[in-house]
Amino acid sequence: MRLRILAIGTKMPAWVDSGVAEYTARMPPQCRVEWLALPMAKRGKSGDPLRWRKEEGERLHHATPAGSEIVALEVGGRMLSSEALAQRMDGWFLGGRDVTFWIGGPDGLDPDLRADWQWSLSHLTMAHPVVRVVVAEQLYRAWSIQAGLPYHRGAEE
Repeated sequence: MRLRILAIGTKMPAWVDSGVAEYTARMPPQCRVEWLALPMAKRGKSGDPLRWRKEEGERLHHATPAGSEIVALEVGGRMLSSEALAQRMDGWFLGGRDVTFWIGGPDGLDPDLRADWQWSLSHLTMAHPVVRVVVAEQLYRAWSIQAGLPYHRGAEE
């Protein structure tokens, strides 16, 4: 299975790249994680956020492999516990489909994009670069729960 994360924005601070690389490297070969940074729309002082989101949405759509399940990172999406994400990951393994995650730019995702489901990381507002690190860590955590590794220490302890 392949997890592909498509994220708008190409210039991330070194700590973001380092964090993403750390958790991505921990994933096993049978659960490959690929990151693809796509350029943001050109922004100007008197710009149009709706146009920017539309342009970025087209980039996400065109970079999404055919047949993959699509998960949009959205503030209004469903919040999951780490255990629930691990169960969902188990379903992905059993279903045999690759999964593509969409992380929008600073103005969010184009509302016309259609995903199979929407995932919200938190009610908190997060800086765009932080989302990448949180997603990378949570995907690793979900896999480690499924694999029975001691990395995750849930509420039962």
